[in-house]
Amino acid sequence: MTVLLFILGVLFVAVGIAVSIALHEVGHLVPAKAFKVRVTQYMIGFGPTVFSRRRGETEYGVKALPLGGYVSMVGMYPPNKADDADGTVRSSSTGMFQQLATDARAAAAEQLQPGDENRMFYNLPIWKRIIVMLGGPFMNLLIGVVLFAVLLMGFGTAQTTTRLAEVNQCVITSDQAAQGQTECTDADPAAPAYEAGLLPGDTITAFDGQPVNGWTDLSERIREAAGRSVSVTYVRDGVEQDTMITPLLTERPVTDDDGAPVTDDAGNPVTKEVGFIGVAADTELVRQPGTEVLPAVGDNLRSIAGVVINLPQRVVDVAQAAFSSEERDPNGPISVVGVGRIAGEISALEEVPVASKVATLVGLVASVNLALFVFNLIPLLPLDGGHVAGALWEGLRRRIAKLFKRPDPGHFDLAKMLPVTYVVFALLMGMSVLLIYADIVKPVSLFN
Repeated sequence: MTVLLFILGVLFVAVGIAVSIALHEVGHLVPAKAFKVRVTQYMIGFGPTVFSRRRGETEYGVKALPLGGYVSMVGMYPPNKADDADGTVRSSSTGMFQQLATDARAAAAEQLQPGDENRMFYNLPIWKRIIVMLGGPFMNLLIGVVLFAVLLMGFGTAQTTTRLAEVNQCVITSDQAAQGQTECTDADPAAPAYEAGLLPGDTITAFDGQPVNGWTDLSERIREAAGRSVSVTYVRDGVEQDTMITPLLTERPVTDDDGAPVTDDAGNPVTKEVGFIGVAADTELVRQPGTEVLPAVGDNLRSIAGVVINLPQRVVDVAQAAFSSEERDPNGPISVVGVGRIAGEISALEEVPVASKVATLVGLVASVNLALFVFNLIPLLPLDGGHVAGALWEGLRRRIAKLFKRPDPGHFDLAKMLPVTYVVFALLMGMSVLLIYADIVKPVSLFN
């Protein structure tokens, strides 16, 4: 059963990513057709064609390597000044880089048909070209926003409640815990909650005669009530009951807003004396209002942007971990293999409710889409951001020429950037191979 659940989790995310890639390309396809550009191909994947069907002037299909997709439009590369107006390439070139540009123009010219003169991509106004190229990334952004809305408003987020998940039998000090003690001994004092008769599953509704407003409120009151005997009202099996409890004054570690221990300059954990009763809170999914969706998307985008900005160093860190005994950074980049593995691990957890599993998988697909949005905005070819940067540079050149009353410099020739494109493509493929290898030999695991 565990293996089946693992496979189902992998398939859920795999289908989600495949649909996301397909919709990314739809984001390019729709505006291109709306602006009357002739689109010759809409393909999911690369390499040999597995299946295709022609509808009108466009061939729709699936290719063998599921590593992305593309939309092919006529007139991606403008002719240079030596070429014919109809796109026929007549210029000769010397040197490998110039030859790459000439060959690319020649291949693009072979797609041209009578009537394409006004349907070429490079003849579009700059703002229309930018819309076409940004259509794909913004489709991923839209998917991410919709999935986050489903996640937050439909499933909710895990939040601590005043229902008790655990009641400790004794009090183990920080020093004892640091020495590895996990079991109670006769010398350890009984935990106040255990002495008061509280059990896992009880829900505390009032403390010291006052209703509690969530776990944070209850925790603060417990910390402040050290040494005082106070009343506790709780619900067990639908019946409200009362008991008395005296929180112990104990030294507990200080944590930050994320629950991580705070340390001093020497790296030692910071502690403080507070009241303690020896309980742990349970969690439940709480639906959020629509106003929480965009802030959550923004937080996710900032986190992803931080990874992308430091991507070269993070890839180096992954390589060092993959080929050595170093630990791998759980917050570093991972491949689709790593994403699938995490999805499988989540699905295979039998003790986690189905709703929580599905919510986590939805969040995973949402984060992948936001990562695709950020990554595709990098201003390097062959990424969408590279095409946008080329269009913006062309517009800037023309404005400067007009300002200084110089001749129009014409279209920016993206074909001349093919050497850079090939280098970037090779680096992206190398990074993908490295991440896949690392996710196989030293995967990031949510559960150690």
